[in-house]
Amino acid sequence: MTLTLQADQPMSVRNYVETLVNETLAAVLEQQHSRSTAAGSSAAEGAPQSRPTHCRNNSSTSTSTSPHSNSSSPQDTTSRTTGSTNNSKTMGDFVYFGAGPAKLPTTVLERIQGELLDLGGSHVSILEMSHRSPEFMKIVDDTVAKARKLLNIPDNYQVLFMQGGGTGQFSGVPLNLIGRTGKADYIVTGSWSAKAAKEAEKYGQPRLVAPKPATFGAIPDPASWSLDPEASYVYYCDNETVEGVEFHFVPETNGVPLVADMSSNIFSKPIDISKYGLIYAGAQKNIGPAGVTIVIVRDDLLNHALPITPNVLSYKVMAKENSLHNTPPCFAIYAVGLVFDWILENGGVEEMERRAIEKSDLLYNLIDKSNGFYTSVVDPSCRSRMNVPFRVKKDEKVEEKFLKEAKAAKFLGLKGHRSVGGIRASIYNAILPEQVSRLGSFIEEFAANN
Repeated sequence: MTLTLQADQPMSVRNYVETLVNETLAAVLEQQHSRSTAAGSSAAEGAPQSRPTHCRNNSSTSTSTSPHSNSSSPQDTTSRTTGSTNNSKTMGDFVYFGAGPAKLPTTVLERIQGELLDLGGSHVSILEMSHRSPEFMKIVDDTVAKARKLLNIPDNYQVLFMQGGGTGQFSGVPLNLIGRTGKADYIVTGSWSAKAAKEAEKYGQPRLVAPKPATFGAIPDPASWSLDPEASYVYYCDNETVEGVEFHFVPETNGVPLVADMSSNIFSKPIDISKYGLIYAGAQKNIGPAGVTIVIVRDDLLNHALPITPNVLSYKVMAKENSLHNTPPCFAIYAVGLVFDWILENGGVEEMERRAIEKSDLLYNLIDKSNGFYTSVVDPSCRSRMNVPFRVKKDEKVEEKFLKEAKAAKFLGLKGHRSVGGIRASIYNAILPEQVSRLGSFIEEFAANN
């Protein structure tokens, strides 16, 4: 369908919105799909793909016949995002290494584009759909089921979709849990756990299990932790995105409920959920767009909320109402479900972990073997597989040059966090091993030329 306007007729609101949405999504996909302009690239890549059409009720633009169908188009198995090392389009694309919001699989974006105007024959966009409609309630149920399948979540845990991001859970956790004893232990290993501990002071008595270091880059020896057996919970951040510190073990709490912020590494590895009282994660790193936070909470922890807990932050309220107490972030939940499909189609969290180890090892090996040209301040025992921060000659001017040349080489989002500077490559699930290999080649070439 082609939108046609006559000079003397005003554009309808719907046509205007459809046109605006189509143009915006096309621009996003144009950046995702940008092909190498080297001579002869068109012949090497084969016939160029046409951009999907964007009209309602066009069956060629939809990859499913019902919301969150598990069926996939043929493109899903051969796309640039499924790990094919022989796909020349992958090798010529821009690659976004931003820490969050982060890169999404291209097939997920394409599917969103294809069914944005008509979700599964409903004649309604997901952006318009009522959260009380049967179609959307099915999306919620299906997305919960996929999360349970990927992480083997036991039946005595609730899977909730909440708002407010990880920062909202800095308050949500103590509001819901600290009422058990009024006290909580915090393992502070980076910026995010430090902020969480500070926020908890409003609602009870948080205590650091080890002194806060002047700079972050290591996990204190668990033998040195001072744990309170009367704490309501023990809190930690499983992966600190700013400093690049990740736990590769589960803290032992001697029976006290363990709470983990896994905003940047959830669904990147298998997790023994039974060892935790609660896990939460903002979606915008590994599982979807910004706007929704997933909370996995054990049933016995639902009844300890402080009286001042707002309903929108109450785990008990949200569990009772299937995350639909108020209007949820519908689009974000829908997109998370599509990302879960992609993870399942690509080998599950076990394959995501294998790729994460391969990708991070490649970068750390280059850093360690650069004779000091590149340096990492993170202890090797806790280096993150998701966020790889490093310095270039410990020189800001050289780092500025690195970033400028990286952008010219089609690598985006590599600037380190404003609080620590330097370079940071965030290599979440949607970043493929061959894309990290390309970055590795650039890192080697930059060192050789400077």
